[in-house]
Parts: sequence; C-alpha cells; structure tokens
Amino acid sequence: MSERKVLNKYFPPNFDPSQIPRQKKPKDLQHKVRLMAPFSMRCNTCGEYIYKGKKFNARKETVEGESYLNIKIFRFYIRCTRCSAEITFKTDPQNTDYVAENGVSRNFEPWRDEGAESEELRKQQEEEEEYDPMKALENRTLDSKREMDILDALDEIRTRNARSERV
Repeated sequence: MSERKVLNKYFPPNFDPSQIPRQKKPKDLQHKVRLMAPFSMRCNTCGEYIYKGKKFNARKETVEGESYLNIKIFRFYIRCTRCSAEITFKTDPQNTDYVAENGVSRNFEPWRDEGAESEELRKQQEEEEEYDPMKALENRTLDSKREMDILDALDEIRTRNARSERV
C-alpha cells in the first residue's frame, strides 16, 4: 500500500531538466474555472434571473492593458442557464466588486445606494456650513446634543448592568 503514497520519484543519473522542451503559451490564454455568480443579474436576451451564488463553468482571462495599483483585472465568460447567451463580467478591485460588461444587467441592490446618499448628504452639509456660519453653529449644537444623548444612554446601561451584577 505504501507504493501509492510516494513522496519522491526516481530520477535516472543521466536526467537533464534543461533538455525538457518549454511550452510557449499565448498571453491571452483562457483558463476554465468553476465559479459562483458574484451578484444577482438578469439575462438581456431571455430575461432569466440568475441569482448570486449560482455555480457556473466559466472561461477566465486576464484583461490586457488594464490594472489597478498593479492588480490584474480578470474577465469571466459564462453562459445563461436558459438561452445559452454569453455573459461577461470583470473584476473591479478599486471598488472590491465586479462589473457586468455585456449580455446581462445587474439587479438593483438597495444597500449600494446608502453609501452614496450619505456621502452626498455630508458634502452638501459641508457646503452649507462653508457659506452660512449660523448653519455651522446649528449643526455643531445638534452634534453635541446627539453626543450627550448617547452618553446618557450609555451611562444608563452601565448603571443597569451594575445593579444586575449586585443581584
């Protein structure tokens, strides 16, 4: 039984690794990989919904001429489960996400807009404060009031915990 689990192989004394021919592979080589759909999407040709996590056999290639901070960007080719239309998407390391390229439209995800809305609101508030000193004062008083409320609630929780520890 130990023959199956050999850790080192026999090399004859006349073996020369430099005489093994090297394979020339093209730069745009595609590899077959098994992956899960990174986001929920809808096929543009047949309207089939493909949910996040559905497994596919895909072709993966490196996108030539594109990189972000020296990180390679990969493109994936999959086929729709109903109509076999080709769907492509690629990685987006800048936003730690994926970008749907063609053959598919990405489904709406409400949590994506929350960050953009809060950022937009914060910028708008900074612009208002810049031009109106009274608005800046009001915002500071609201922030300090909010902070005091949080500290009061925290103090109340601490006293409640201390009371329950005594019991």
